[in-house]
Amino acid sequence: MATIPSFASTVTVEDLGEALRSSGCAVVREVFDTGVRARLQAELGPHIESADPELGSAMNAVYAAEGGLGYTDFYQGKTRRVISLIKKSPTFRTLALHPLTMAVCDQSLKPNCVSYQVHATAAFAVEPGAGVQVLHREEDPFRFIPMPRPNLVTASMWALTDFTEQNGGTRLVPGSHRWESGRVAEESEVVAAEMPAGSVLFWAGGLLHGAGGNRSNAVRCGLFVSFSVGWVRQEENHYLEIPVAEALALEPEVRDLIGYRMHTGLGFSEAYW
Repeated sequence: MATIPSFASTVTVEDLGEALRSSGCAVVREVFDTGVRARLQAELGPHIESADPELGSAMNAVYAAEGGLGYTDFYQGKTRRVISLIKKSPTFRTLALHPLTMAVCDQSLKPNCVSYQVHATAAFAVEPGAGVQVLHREEDPFRFIPMPRPNLVTASMWALTDFTEQNGGTRLVPGSHRWESGRVAEESEVVAAEMPAGSVLFWAGGLLHGAGGNRSNAVRCGLFVSFSVGWVRQEENHYLEIPVAEALALEPEVRDLIGYRMHTGLGFSEAYW
């Protein structure tokens, strides 16, 4: 049976990189403590509480329509979603810039680019009764590049609460980032990511995955941030969420990481001239 590699926070960059190359995913435990989680809750909790848990269901038509990704059940109900986390949470920015995050992106993305960027961010509060999300890949928007493809995206999920199979911990298909296009996962190949609060799950952009259904009596909460090579269009439009005037007030490393810099001649702007 397939398994998800799991490491302590003392894992070496080499071991973590090898796990991501071979399995396409890995859990690292005890990465951020209760103090950090408390600050994240204080900054993002009000946004999560005010989010409509059924709003995402209306987006399924967009994903299923021509020009979308073809999914009919991408979004599940009973799930509160919040995006634009770079703008909303200073503490979240520290996760995006965490040395472990940078080490993983250096291993997985740097071979295919000069610099990488934040691709998308989201907070998820998955309530009891939420259904199972369709298996998909972060790199599905780049389907015109045949599988297996060079790694274009690396994703992560930061656990604010425990993730278990019962409460819908992210379902992954280890090794599927190396499959040819068209292969369909068997249920026996799908594994739930189980990890305590304070852990982080990393996975390759070509890996099949999806949120599990919450069969517990408690809310499962996680923070998502993905990264992409600097020469592709980002999934989340940070330039509309954080206009130039606000971006210039951010720490330079954060501003660069959300894409306010050139990548081999791409993305120049008068704002920097």
